[in-house]
Amino acid sequence: MHSIPRLARLALLFATCALLACCGGSRPGPDVLVVTIDTLRPDALGVVDSRRETPTIDALAQDGFLFPAAVSPVPLTLPSHASMLSGRWPVHHGVRDNGQSVPQEINLLQERMQQAGYRTGAFVSGFPLQAMFGLDRGFDHYDDEMNDGEQGWVERRAQDTVQAAMTWWAGMDAVPTFTWVHFYDPHDPYEPPREFWQPGEHGAYYGEVAYTDYWLGKLLEAARQRSAGRSMLVVLTADHGEALGEHRELTHGYFVYDATMRVPLVFSWPGHIQPSRSAAPVQLVDLAPTVLDLLGMEPLPAADGQSIAEGLKGGELVVHPARMETWLPWTYYGWSPLGAWLDDTWKFIDAPVPELYKLETDPHETSNEATSHPAIVDRLGIALAQSAHSQSRVASTTMDETAMQRLRSLGYVGVGAPVEAPSGDLPDPKAQVAMRDRLQQGEVLLRAQRFDEARKVFDEVLKLDPDSRFANLRMGICLLRLGQNSEAVNVLEHAVEVEPRRAEARYAFGDALMRNGRFAEAAVQWAALAELQPRRKEAWFNLGAALEKDGQPDQAGSAMQEFQRLSDSEKSADSPPKSAQ
Repeated sequence: MHSIPRLARLALLFATCALLACCGGSRPGPDVLVVTIDTLRPDALGVVDSRRETPTIDALAQDGFLFPAAVSPVPLTLPSHASMLSGRWPVHHGVRDNGQSVPQEINLLQERMQQAGYRTGAFVSGFPLQAMFGLDRGFDHYDDEMNDGEQGWVERRAQDTVQAAMTWWAGMDAVPTFTWVHFYDPHDPYEPPREFWQPGEHGAYYGEVAYTDYWLGKLLEAARQRSAGRSMLVVLTADHGEALGEHRELTHGYFVYDATMRVPLVFSWPGHIQPSRSAAPVQLVDLAPTVLDLLGMEPLPAADGQSIAEGLKGGELVVHPARMETWLPWTYYGWSPLGAWLDDTWKFIDAPVPELYKLETDPHETSNEATSHPAIVDRLGIALAQSAHSQSRVASTTMDETAMQRLRSLGYVGVGAPVEAPSGDLPDPKAQVAMRDRLQQGEVLLRAQRFDEARKVFDEVLKLDPDSRFANLRMGICLLRLGQNSEAVNVLEHAVEVEPRRAEARYAFGDALMRNGRFAEAAVQWAALAELQPRRKEAWFNLGAALEKDGQPDQAGSAMQEFQRLSDSEKSADSPPKSAQ
């Protein structure tokens, strides 16, 4: 609990009452700016670790309320942002992995802001947040224009993202805005501009953070100029952290240790939020409830998060238990997913070999105390299971009913029901680290276009595990890049068999079939991709191309109409999709 002098609390109370009167009337309240920085560790900030230089974020934190150890619900970009904007854990909004679609019935923060009269704009910088995955709902303007990298790893640099947001603001009138700006730069691969290079083993990562901090300064400067004469609420956080080698994890997504699950969270609203700092484990699912509460708006329904507005204003800071998860070991490798429950200082990780850590004395989670405290394991395990029992859901693949009707009219349906939680005796990710590392070595070679070397790595893994999801898909891509199209068909067919709901496996298999002139079979794969990702334009474009080449011009025309509909509906210009042929 944090306290402030009585007079200061009275002043904050009067200011809040004035705000509520404003929000309850015909005009919305202050400008609201939400900034999310991908893959940002708390200790990458100077305000947390004095060895770092992040003057913009440090100043924002000093003027606001800093939580240097907030809890992310999932170490993956799309599911985490879906949790921030819905106030729900992934088990309740249904998005468990990048590439899935946010269900239409999930209420989002930006929709509430839009309904309150705000002009809403979003500027995202990484492929997992492109509009086709569904977070654009509720935004008047959703800018996902990206120009760096290859498909699946496409991003936009901070400078370009800031300039896009500033251009949108320049065209606004005096109406308050709700703006979400997402920076992707600290995400792997780390390639900061030379002037931001940092020394040390992880200097490239910290250089990306410093570069982002610089352009965040430009963004805040422009935002404050636009908001002159009225106030502005700024919220800054990250979707997840980065392991940087802790627990033998280089990046994120594989484990649920604090290296990737703790993030900085800052609320800044001069005159309304008392500057302070707390190590309390507030959660990213608390973000949307808190913003709405600060603005005097009704909460989102069925939220798992809770408002911490009272604590931000100097009152009692109430923290509730945190739920964490990652399905990446399952979706990528076929191994056990992981769940975790944080209650007070104890953290339980639900894995084939359970883990229990007392974070107060073991903050780096090095001493598993599960066998020493079976009662605590049982208590936290039950709480974790009960948290998923109510309102549990899975990601929808039918968020665009027009697209699904088109597929039905063409005779293509049936990828299957939404992905369910796996069951059975699955390998523990902790025991598979060596295999994962070998697969990641192959991935690095593949991205470096060293296809022969990458193929050898994946072939080595497939001899040990012929059903490896990761190795089958990546081996097939290597064979395509090497021009060995017939061999690629056989490998990618098996990749689809072992994981029929993997969108990129469907894409690669369709590509291989097209290259081999098997157009009718390719059409089946493009249709499956369109069912998994209904707003993915290239799925419809390539479905039309396959049907045309198969001698079905009427059906091809219908697919192309859907491609055109999606193209016309985009809020920002896109370059034409690349055909697989």
